[in-house]
Amino acid sequence: MSRSVELIVEGYVRLNDRDALEDILAHRQDLLRQLVTVTGVDPKQTIAQVSEEITIIETGLASLVPE
Repeated sequence: MSRSVELIVEGYVRLNDRDALEDILAHRQDLLRQLVTVTGVDPKQTIAQVSEEITIIETGLASLVPE
């Protein structure tokens, strides 16, 4: 999944679409908050993946031209 996120982020960076990147970031951060509270299963692998995706999105945001 992270490669997919990388490609999506690259596309939004090329379009300089800060709003879309911020929306994706907010969604992933919300997902991470929910995963931390999961009981009955071990979400460690999913948490690691979502954390990696957040890093990719933040890197993309940081590379955008300032408004």
